Amino acid sequence: MTRIIPESELIINPDGSVFHLHLKPEQLSDKIVMMGDPDRVTTTASFFDTIECEVQNREFRTITGTYKGKRITALSHGIGTDNIDIVLTELDALANIDFETRSVKDKFKALTLVRVGTSGGMQPHCPVGSYVVAEKSIGFDGLIHYYAGSTAIREEDFETAFCKHVDWPSCHCDPYVVSANEELIDRIGFDMIRGITISAIGFYGPQGRYVRLPLADPHMNTKIESFCYGKHVVTNYEMESSAVAGLSKLMGHKAMTVCLIIANRITLDSKADYKGSMEELIKTVLDRI
Repeated sequence: MTRIIPESELIINPDGSVFHLHLKPEQLSDKIVMMGDPDRVTTTASFFDTIECEVQNREFRTITGTYKGKRITALSHGIGTDNIDIVLTELDALANIDFETRSVKDKFKALTLVRVGTSGGMQPHCPVGSYVVAEKSIGFDGLIHYYAGSTAIREEDFETAFCKHVDWPSCHCDPYVVSANEELIDRIGFDMIRGITISAIGFYGPQGRYVRLPLADPHMNTKIESFCYGKHVVTNYEMESSAVAGLSKLMGHKAMTVCLIIANRITLDSKADYKGSMEELIKTVLDRI
């Protein structure tokens, strides 16, 4: 029997757009470049040859247009994996739910999603200004545990080794490890640094920054830096890649995250003026998506 999705489970606005993004199905491309900052969407769209539509609600700004003959949607998702839960669910709904019947479409549409972000490096070989692809993501947020079937996409041996090495506190959410789409990484990140990206649930304490409140474990970053699983080491911190990789894989979409390193937590270098480097990364992604 076909499931009819209740109005409370998927809210559709009176104009036929999805609740948070305010997008209608016809306004979405199957190639999507995502970023946290709404202003970065404007920067991305400045490289488009044509603009089809512009929509904004709260921190979610979307511009769909064409770039060198490719129809692309640029979209801002805000900060944090909680926002990614909203964005990925609504993007999937736009592609795969019939808004008239409120049921799943017979034919599945796979989306290609590339998150372009900024990040803090955790290894000397990830200097400020470099581009790091999240080959695998470690989620500190716990989001993926709320969905059935996560064991099929998680790398549990990796998770166990990580928790043991860093002496993971039992009061925190269990970390989860998910790999990004291999074909997408090879196509877009073939000449970039590949690494393991941690998605933290905050910018300050959860990433080991001590401003005024002391840290519960001031040695956590040192333990993370020294962690090694086979050839893999943790290369950088950010706040979204785990949810992008995990939800996309559960839903059947292709996704990856690539970040510009704007600070290195080991060498203590940082770069506040990174606009030019970010524009180059965006253009590279647009060319290769």
